[in-house]
Amino acid sequence: MRTFVLIFLAVLLGQQNLSAQKTVKIWIVRHAEKQTDNPKDNDPDLSPEGKVRASDLFKYLKGQKLDSIFTTAYKRSKLTAFQLADREGISLKTYNPNYQKELAKQLMANAKGKKILIVGHSNTLLELIEAFGGTRPIKELTDDDYDYIFTLTVKGDKADVSVDHYGAEHHTKQEVAAKPKS
Repeated sequence: MRTFVLIFLAVLLGQQNLSAQKTVKIWIVRHAEKQTDNPKDNDPDLSPEGKVRASDLFKYLKGQKLDSIFTTAYKRSKLTAFQLADREGISLKTYNPNYQKELAKQLMANAKGKKILIVGHSNTLLELIEAFGGTRPIKELTDDDYDYIFTLTVKGDKADVSVDHYGAEHHTKQEVAAKPKS
């Protein structure tokens, strides 16, 4: 009986250790292009180019089974991710970009083994990458940067960041920061 209990405990502890080491995969993008014809509109829809970019994001993430999609409360963020949420049959979850560290902490505690998309804004994405423990892969995002997609692969306390582009080119030219050696 004692042997059985020891084996049971070893298996249970091994499973907990494996679950603690599961990878979280996170794609982080800026919302697609917004309408700019009314400067007084603080919550504009996507422009025609933005609608195309949202479709491009849908195509880019084809084959990825997303578990959750987080957007800010703005229409442009929600509309960027709507097609993906519809395809996956999941609801968009709203996050406050002022609380990025809290979002990262919550996801790292509860989303092990999951695939997540986060849609944000040019002035918050790089800080969000850092909140997950990643290194800024580029120096800055400007108002002209719409086509970046950052992929974070987080396992334990290690966050690897890669950079890609999707859709029509629409970004400032800058070097991607070299990955620090581990």
